[in-house]
Amino acid sequence: MSDVIPPSKEALEEAFSLSSEILRNIELNELPLSNVALKTARLARLVNDFDVQRIMEFEVGGYPSTPDGIPQDTWHLLVAAGRRIQEKGTKKGEIKEYGFTESIESLEHEIKVAQVALEAARDPDISISSSNPLQTVQPPHSNFFERIGIKDKAAKASERLSGRRTLIYGYVLRKHYELKFSGIADDVFSRIRTRVDSAIGTQIPTAVKKLSAVYDNLRSENPEDWSNAVHSCRRILQGLADAVFPPQSEDRIVQSNGKEKRIKLGKDQYINRIMAFIEDHSSSKRFNDIVGSHLRFIGERLDAVFQSAQKGSHDTIIGREEADRYVIYTYLIVGDLLSLLS
Repeated sequence: MSDVIPPSKEALEEAFSLSSEILRNIELNELPLSNVALKTARLARLVNDFDVQRIMEFEVGGYPSTPDGIPQDTWHLLVAAGRRIQEKGTKKGEIKEYGFTESIESLEHEIKVAQVALEAARDPDISISSSNPLQTVQPPHSNFFERIGIKDKAAKASERLSGRRTLIYGYVLRKHYELKFSGIADDVFSRIRTRVDSAIGTQIPTAVKKLSAVYDNLRSENPEDWSNAVHSCRRILQGLADAVFPPQSEDRIVQSNGKEKRIKLGKDQYINRIMAFIEDHSSSKRFNDIVGSHLRFIGERLDAVFQSAQKGSHDTIIGREEADRYVIYTYLIVGDLLSLLS
């Protein structure tokens, strides 16, 4: 399965600013909705929401159709945009289904034309007879039914336009909060990263170069580089284990479910050695349980990736998102371990 390239940090920052701008445009009615839809198409492009981008383009220019109907791929987008209409048919249990394809600009224009038409369809004013001031002159005819038709048409266009406004506002608001939360999460990780980067050089000087390689590999578009980023995480944990709890020839005996269990602490058992370090330096059982659980999980996963790579296969890594997670987990674990040394 191919990976969708995530937006750059610059694109996400622009998207967040643009989402705030679009929300203001809608809430304060600053722009025609057709212009707002164009800006929303740009927002969707910045965050790689390609289906929404196409929907917004159709909202602006109208949904294409043929004498045989609406193409299947366009129909899916039309339904996603809330333009499908279902009505009861003439036969019992029959449901007719169709979609309206007019652009937002057409709906806006239709409402403006209706306003002008309503003004033109007003009944002539009742006038006073010049020969008899007490007698009124009735207009020759009334435009009552014409006005009803115009109002019905305008009401339908207004209802559909309101649905377009709700669609756009809901999407932009959702993206705004997603981007806002993403920024908060990025700030949180940046603080952890800064703390870890500044402290790890003291314990493992060579790890600084490894961390730099991790960043470069994650920015690459080559899946093998994402695997290399994970391998670097494994080497960082191995180096940390060597620094805080060097390999030992003697096993450690622990109690597990009332029975003695021997834990090897050799060079290859770097996860066991880190666990032993945590047990020796932390008085919090909860800390030991939580960090230990995370450590065992990430250690087993990193070892699995390494063993797969040794066999010439990178299938264990699904994509960049999985590699991102392992890097984040590694940072959190390293940060927790370094806190025991401070």
